Amino acid sequence: MDDIFSAASNRLIIDLAALADNWRKMAQLSGSARTAAVLKADAYGIGFEPVAETLYAAGARDFFVATVEEGVELRPYTPEGRIFVLAGMWPGNEKQFFNNDLVPVINSEEQLAFFMAALSERGEYPCALHVDTGMNRLGLTVDEALALANDPARPASFSPVLAMSHLACADDQAHPLNRRQLDAFRAVADAFEGVEMSLANSAGVHLGPDYHFDLTRPGIAVYGGEAVNDVPNPMKPVVTAEARILQIRSVKSGQTGSYGGSARFSRDSRVAVVAIGYADGYHRSVSGGGVTLRQAHISGAFGFLHGQKVPHLGRVTMDLSLFDVTDLPENLVRAGDYIELFGENIAIDDVARAGGTIGYEMLTSLGRRYDRAYVPAD
Repeated sequence: MDDIFSAASNRLIIDLAALADNWRKMAQLSGSARTAAVLKADAYGIGFEPVAETLYAAGARDFFVATVEEGVELRPYTPEGRIFVLAGMWPGNEKQFFNNDLVPVINSEEQLAFFMAALSERGEYPCALHVDTGMNRLGLTVDEALALANDPARPASFSPVLAMSHLACADDQAHPLNRRQLDAFRAVADAFEGVEMSLANSAGVHLGPDYHFDLTRPGIAVYGGEAVNDVPNPMKPVVTAEARILQIRSVKSGQTGSYGGSARFSRDSRVAVVAIGYADGYHRSVSGGGVTLRQAHISGAFGFLHGQKVPHLGRVTMDLSLFDVTDLPENLVRAGDYIELFGENIAIDDVARAGGTIGYEMLTSLGRRYDRAYVPAD
């Protein structure tokens, strides 16, 4: 690691070997189905280029991004990959699809009409069809999809290479909507015979083979986050976030700290002032179980320092946070030390829960002030 990283106020250590192992584990759990990789939002905040190169080297050949701009950025790193753009094609960006060999996901009858108009000049071109089976977000309704499949006037140039849907409640394995969505998607699969089908996200993969179809689309699990509620997370942590301690303060019993006096001290304490705040994606809601104005001695979040968890105190501010280091030996903790915010010792989802959010948001909110070190997969 270079001198800049060693001196950075905030830093991320990104384990690309763990990332590749997590993808391989999801591929193994996917059984006979192929396994895609989801690289939305700068690869969940980790970094497009290193993640794409790592997963491509691990064997991924199907990729999903949110926007055409992300697809254009991804293309150089996945030369033989199929890149699906979830937002679909819109007037004015069709050339970006055609010039970069990107597959639009058709989400509505309006998009389908525009896509077919674009093909009248371009000629036959692949697409994917998104069918809403119960999430009430993007996608044709099941009835619209079945009508399209059975329409004798459907143009021959309409040739979807994939039909997909998205599970709304797969993180709750007992939720009845999972089975209802599966049954609806099976009807679509029967209607589009010969077209590959994709239903399972990270949590859906854990629902078992009935949900796998031809292609699974794991996202958060590949990046080390929890996919299923109330189940131990089997994935390796990928991202470790650290921040520098700027000062150690001695505080008397009865005093307060941070805005609003939100940290109240019932004993003489030592407090580490750490260079991390909501501008770095360490959310203000971590200040107290998602209730940002709650006045709590301990917020619920912890850091990790010198082999021990240390509780977060008071309100997170833009650039700074407080941690209680009273229970560590006084000569052990010094200004300049780094405290782990999440990673190998503090699960990112535990920090997210303390802030009333989810690991997805923590990862995709990582700010620009982190210096990043990538541990290679080889």
